[in-house]
Formats: sequence, C-alpha cells, structure tokens
Amino acid sequence: MQDRLEGGDEPSYLRNGLAHTVLRDLRRGRWVVQDEIDLHGLNREEARQRLGEFLGCCLRAGRRCVRVVHGKGLRSPQKLSVLRQLVRGWLAQRNEILAYCQAKPHDGGEGALIVLLKSSKRQKQAQPTV
Repeated sequence: MQDRLEGGDEPSYLRNGLAHTVLRDLRRGRWVVQDEIDLHGLNREEARQRLGEFLGCCLRAGRRCVRVVHGKGLRSPQKLSVLRQLVRGWLAQRNEILAYCQAKPHDGGEGALIVLLKSSKRQKQAQPTV
C-alpha cells in the first residue's frame, strides 16, 4: 500500500516500501524537474483529466521528475485551494507516483508539488534486441 508522510504542514507522500532517502532527495532538489503542468483556472474534472494525460505523456517520454502547479487558492472563494487537496489525493492513488513534496518557494511553494514518477518499463521494453 501507500504511506503518507507529513513534515509539519508541508505536504509530502512516499509510496510504502521505498526508502525515506527517496523523499529526502526529492525535497532537497536532487532530481531535475523535467516538465510541468499548470492546472490554474481548471475545474476539478478538467484538472483531473489533464493531470492524467500529462502523467501518461511523461511516463511514455521517460520523464521521472515533474512539477504540478495547482495554485494557492488566492482567487478562490474563502481563499481555499480546492485543487491543492484534490491533486494530492489523485497523485497518491496513482501507481506511477513514487513520491511528492511541496515545491521550494522559487518553484511555486504552497501552490505546486514536485512529483517523482516510476521509471517507464515500456520504454526499456520497446528497445530492439539483437
């Protein structure tokens, strides 16, 4: 199953069975962000669909570390970010997600997550064997 870790108020997630060093390295910026998606202004259904499509494309392209911008909710009613909570839940439910943590302030802070994807086995299998 999956394990959710909280470092104070900072959201983070680490799939059960993975070493805590995976999350530590992600938090410290040891993974290079290879792509990003911005979900600002989308409703929950649009955001869920676009996020799923984005993650699928990243996996097919062999990308391992991505940024998901969900926003801080500053323009939302009561200043609550609906997408912030939804995105965290959606990511934790997906098998291809190994870990995520809140982005550093210069990368979006509370309004973004840095996500680590599993390696794509399809890409390795697609290589011809001689």
